[in-house]
Amino acid sequence: MLSVRLPNQLRLPYVESGDPAGVPVLFLHGFTDSWRSFEPVLPHLPRSIRALALSQRGHGDADRPLSGYTPSDFAADVAAFMDSLQLERAVVVGHSMGACVAHCFAAEYPERTMGLVLMGAFAHFRENPTILEFWDIVSTLADPIDPEFVMEFQRSTLAGPVKPTCLDVGVNESLKVPARVWRAVLAGLLETAPIQQFRSVRASTLIMWGDHEAYVPRGDQEALAAAIADSRLLVYSGAGHSFHWEEPARFAADLEAFVAELARDYGLAKHKCRHWLWWD
Repeated sequence: MLSVRLPNQLRLPYVESGDPAGVPVLFLHGFTDSWRSFEPVLPHLPRSIRALALSQRGHGDADRPLSGYTPSDFAADVAAFMDSLQLERAVVVGHSMGACVAHCFAAEYPERTMGLVLMGAFAHFRENPTILEFWDIVSTLADPIDPEFVMEFQRSTLAGPVKPTCLDVGVNESLKVPARVWRAVLAGLLETAPIQQFRSVRASTLIMWGDHEAYVPRGDQEALAAAIADSRLLVYSGAGHSFHWEEPARFAADLEAFVAELARDYGLAKHKCRHWLWWD
């Protein structure tokens, strides 16, 4: 595992795989997860993808500041992380909370977003009764957080079997997150209006959703697809919120195909646009 110290002095762990000259793909995990959320996926990716999986502030082994847990704060960290690695732009992949951060990044840093992948993304938070019910619980959490509660939460993101070690990792990573961060992150999400920001996204976007999802309704996915001009929806039949845990090989293959399309599109345009020559 690697780590980077951002200009704001936050230390964020990350892992990297693939060819350093490959297409940079940045993975942003969901609520209370860490870079390890994508651990089952990374071995299935081709070397042509330079995969960078990041633990965001407050999560996993990253630093835990007292404040700064809005999607815009997380997106600014992503931009600073890319600066530290001298990445001009990347394909940004986000799961759940990470999808909110990813679309916020794409809206605020469009010139740095080569493409966007939204996994289990929300169009609304305050209009979602499941999230409001979850907030009623999270708002009263205190340390130490009950491992049984965390296990129940992580299981609720699944509709099919996963390796026991995968679920154990998810639980252990969530237990690293203090109660105040659980509250601050979810409060920050509840104050956002994702669907409004999605309308400003110009990047080519792949929306991915499991149809046995417990948190995000299909209507949200259709709203996102309608709001983002260059987007398409890919449904994982029988899968839950964390479908990349349930079907990591399929997810990796779908991602590889999307990135290959972006690379082809880029290849058509790179000689017309001098600021893309960093790729060479």
